[in-house]
This record gives sequence, C-alpha cells and structure tokens, in this order.
Amino acid sequence: VFVGLNKIFKWAPYWFILSTFIGFGLPGIIAASAQVLAVVLGLESFKWLAMALLIIIGLVLSLGKTVYGVMERITKTIIFIGLPIIFILALTLADGTDWLKLSEGIIGLGEGYQFLPMGIVIGTFFGAFAYSGAGGNLNLTQSIYIKEKGYGMGKYAQKITGLFRNKEAKKIRLSGEEFELSEQNINRFKVWWKRINLEHFLVFWLLGFVAMCLLMILAYTTTFGLESNAEGINFVINEGLAIGRALWPVIGTLFLFLVAVMLFQTQLGVLDSTSRVMSENFAIEKSDYTGEVEVNLSKLYHIFLWSQIAFGISLFLFNIYEPKSLIVLGAVINAFAMFIHIG
Repeated sequence: VFVGLNKIFKWAPYWFILSTFIGFGLPGIIAASAQVLAVVLGLESFKWLAMALLIIIGLVLSLGKTVYGVMERITKTIIFIGLPIIFILALTLADGTDWLKLSEGIIGLGEGYQFLPMGIVIGTFFGAFAYSGAGGNLNLTQSIYIKEKGYGMGKYAQKITGLFRNKEAKKIRLSGEEFELSEQNINRFKVWWKRINLEHFLVFWLLGFVAMCLLMILAYTTTFGLESNAEGINFVINEGLAIGRALWPVIGTLFLFLVAVMLFQTQLGVLDSTSRVMSENFAIEKSDYTGEVEVNLSKLYHIFLWSQIAFGISLFLFNIYEPKSLIVLGAVINAFAMFIHIG
C-alpha cells in the first residue's frame, strides 16, 4: 500500500511518518489502562503507573525473538480469555429487554432519537467512529501483517525481530516480488486472497462486532440511567463497581482488571503497528527507483517504538495525562489522517 502511494505522491512517506507519530503518539489508551489498574490496586495517582506500563510495552516488543510472534501470542491469549468472561457477564446480568434494546441500537433506534442522540459532542463521536476499526493510518497496516506472517510472497520479506536479535542491514525489495503468471501460481494467489480475507472477516469484523455488542449491553445493563454516571474512563470504572454490586465485589474487580489488560494490549498493538508504518515509510523514502534498499527494518522499528514511548513519558512528566482528552485529540487527528488517504 505505502509503496503504491509513494509512486503517486513522493511526499507520502513524510506524511505517513508525521501523521502517524502525532496521531498515535498521544498515550491516551495507556493512560486509561493505568487509571483503571490504579483503581484495582487501590492507588490514588496513575501517572507513574502509566509511564511504567509504557516501558513494559517497549520491553515486550524489544526482547522477543520476533515481534509478530510475541504480538500474536498475547492477542490470542487475551481474546480467548477476555471474550468468554464478558459473554458470561452479559448473559448473567442482561434480561430480555436489554437484548431487545441492543438489537434496536444496532439499527440506530434509540430512546427518542435515531442514530445520534441530542447533545452528543461531534468530536467525541468522530473519535469513536475513527477508532471503531483500526483508525487513522493503521487502516493500511493489514498488508504489513500479512507480509510479516509470511503469507504468500510475504515469505521473502524481511521480518521485524527483537532489538538484540538482528543487527545487520539487508537488501530488500519493498515493491514486492514477481512470480510467473502460470495457471498454478494464479490459483495459488486466489487461494491466498480468499484466506486472508476470511481471516480478516473472522478476526476483525466478526470478533470485533461480537465484542462491541457484548460490551454495549453490559454497559447498558449495569449503568444506564444511573445518577452517579461519569464520563470518560470513569464511566467504565463505575460499570465495574456496578457489576460488583450486582454480583460479588471480586467479579467487579476482575472486570476492571480485564479492562485494564485489554487497554494495555490495545496500546501494545498500536505502538507495534505505528512503528511498522513509520519504519517502512522511512525505508521507502530511502529506496531507489526499483524499490530496493539496504536497511535494517528491525532497527528502524525499535527507534520509532522507543521514540513514541519517550514522547508519551514526556507528556506524562508535564502532567498531560487525562485519558479522555488525549484519546479524543488523537482520534480527531487520526480521523483527519484517515480522510487524507481515503479521500
């Protein structure tokens, strides 16, 4: 994707590096994770905890054999543990009326409104819209992960390894590899194309849709209409407390811990994806007219990774760590960035 855009717009690599760093460098997600985790641990302040979590993310992505292998194992573990827990909570707490309200909400029917409720902040709405998928420039990273996983011609691509695993620059062809247009190879391509689309549908569309529906009905069942409702991540904290009151306090604490872990994994995935986007675009900018360049993608990846972590820690040190403000600002920037490559 990035190679093709570079052929059309020579300034594209600079734009993708800048907009990705600014849009996703704002550490709102990890700040939210730290705030929830602070409630679980009984801590009053979460600023230093957020900084520690950022450093842990850097170490997780730096010390493994291959970055993709680490990411895949962590993501699978969280999905297969977290989703069933949320499903059980939803089944336990929601009644028939709640499920009916969910079905109405899916088609845009609210209580006294359609699609958008009165008084909703447009910036917040567009932020949620931008983050409903990967968001921003991360919409373009699927091809990178297909290549990294070794699907099809991705077998010949340079893989991102741990910080201390691969120290040599290698000559790579970012424009891809050519293959003979035989009937056998074309059939292989069709099988490859079918499989990656099926995986994308199952993992991103289906699991994502189910997870969002379960979280929506859980929020509606536990906190809708409560006078003590709050905004931002405090709403989720109230939800956990409500679950604890409805069942047992330990269940509410477990839910909040799960939320903190999921937010941590989200920030982990974001920093991994953004570092890939920026390192590949940097390499593209340095490549020759054939698309070849001698570069250590892993080294570039870790430079961008730790630069983002340092940027996030700097914001925290300047006491800029309110999760909602950081997330909404980043979402607005990423919505604009997404408009650029879509429009």
